[in-house]
Amino acid sequence: MDQEDCRVITIWMLVAVILCALILLALVRLFTGPSAPDRVVAFDSINTLTVAIMIMLAIAFEEVFFVDVAIVYALLSFVGTLFVAKYLGGEL
Repeated sequence: MDQEDCRVITIWMLVAVILCALILLALVRLFTGPSAPDRVVAFDSINTLTVAIMIMLAIAFEEVFFVDVAIVYALLSFVGTLFVAKYLGGEL
């Protein structure tokens, strides 16, 4: 690995750390949210940021496996969010 590759990986890792900081902020909203819909939105935001981190890692390490995991995680997250939204809406 040459110096250019190390610099690119460092930039992607910096972006991943920033996204982790955003996840921590969303965790604060998740635990202190004034209502259940606020907590659901925070939980969905955390899932979206997690998918973004997985995509960043896929780009940084040039591994397709991270993209596959991110797609499966996004689909499961979407289904989970729909289930919780229906539950909070009183339809279940």
